[in-house]
Amino acid sequence: MSKKAGLCFILLLTGLYSIAQQKRLNIVFILSDDQSHNTIHALGNRKIHTPNLDYLVHHGTTFTRAHIMGGRQGAICSPSRAMALTGTYANHLTNDGYVIPESTPTLPEMLRQDGYITFETGKWHSDKKSFNRSFCNGENIFFGGMHTPATGGHFSPKLFHYDSTGTYPESSAWTGNRFSSVYYTEAAVDFIRRYNHDQQPFFLYIPFTSPHDPRTPPTEFMAMYDARKISLPPAYLPNPKFDNGELNIRDELLLPYPREQKSIKEEVARYYAMITEMDSRVGQIIAALKEKNIYDNTLIVFAGDNGLSVGNHGLLGKQNLYDNSVRVPLIFCGPSVPAGKRSDALVYLPDITPTVLAYAGVQKATSVVSENLEPVISGRQQKLRSAVYYLYRNFQRGVRTDDNWKLIVYKVNGETRIELFDLNKDPHERRDLSENKRYAGKVKALKELLLRQMKDYDDDLVENDLF
Repeated sequence: MSKKAGLCFILLLTGLYSIAQQKRLNIVFILSDDQSHNTIHALGNRKIHTPNLDYLVHHGTTFTRAHIMGGRQGAICSPSRAMALTGTYANHLTNDGYVIPESTPTLPEMLRQDGYITFETGKWHSDKKSFNRSFCNGENIFFGGMHTPATGGHFSPKLFHYDSTGTYPESSAWTGNRFSSVYYTEAAVDFIRRYNHDQQPFFLYIPFTSPHDPRTPPTEFMAMYDARKISLPPAYLPNPKFDNGELNIRDELLLPYPREQKSIKEEVARYYAMITEMDSRVGQIIAALKEKNIYDNTLIVFAGDNGLSVGNHGLLGKQNLYDNSVRVPLIFCGPSVPAGKRSDALVYLPDITPTVLAYAGVQKATSVVSENLEPVISGRQQKLRSAVYYLYRNFQRGVRTDDNWKLIVYKVNGETRIELFDLNKDPHERRDLSENKRYAGKVKALKELLLRQMKDYDDDLVENDLF
């Protein structure tokens, strides 16, 4: 080869490399339903089987202190999902996330406007207008909060095909006869296999309806768990310690009081089996990306929309501010994301939107007010917040500091109750220190911090509403 030809060949290779480097990332966002932070094998739960989530942990960056902010009604998944998809906070939502107005564009909407193909399959817990602004296509779409037992549960999901008009009349719904996750995964895998727009990136959103109840895992996954060998939750109690204001909501009536140990173990076994089933679908999606040879140019985000008590503190549901309910898994895996990294930065689910936009090179809308996590993922920063604040309805508020102190305030039937936890020594929140005079200064400081956080996040409650 002549020197001139060799130089041209080098320039050609350099040009191709430059084009490849400039190729925009595909985004796959997988969201589970009611999955607590402590339900991944690789993160310390040796009783649960999650080989595919383990894969993401080992090949990506995991945020071990990721939180939801909360919400103003029992179906916490609606505000959580709306916040995750808009980068806004709880007190700025419209109708607690059931409606996402045009003034608050969603993550897929912003990506779509910047040239991304946007596709959804699974649960959409907001209005249909915002769905169709967000996605140019979709399949096996579920509008609502859960597959209720009265309509057949997960084995009879009520689904829609994509409707470009955005109307989705009830007459166009159809009912499946297989487990819900199967339909969502089939649609996602089919989209990946059909994808042929090499110069146009995609955003694929797969919000599962599992492990949300009814917890009826397919037989092959239930067979992986023996309830007799399942450990009781670390903060198990047969009854709640006190009235937190929400003991009679549907989630808390799935089992009678007191919560018998045998019943709780069976519930945990079903919960784990549901997560393992969903994990297997995550594996199918990863495999499809690799088969299509686009895995190396895809950013995968996995998160839970909120946690669940499942017997902790005498509770079953998510309508509380304990860590089992407000902490969720959050993993980023893809090009330029460090493998096997774990960050203990305090982060919120809404941080997903600005982070994905940053990786995609898309400018964020002014309504996006949450934090971009890329500086933490890359290692340029260690922390973003010194505290996180939580809310539930108008009678529970809480705050957690970076050094792991946590205060929860309840105002039920006109009476205020406070819980104080040292999460360094008591990570499962079993020992309330609020009545110990030794910690009176800590209670006072955290009460003041909570009020400042409430003001900073535009909470409409004031001091007199709580104390």
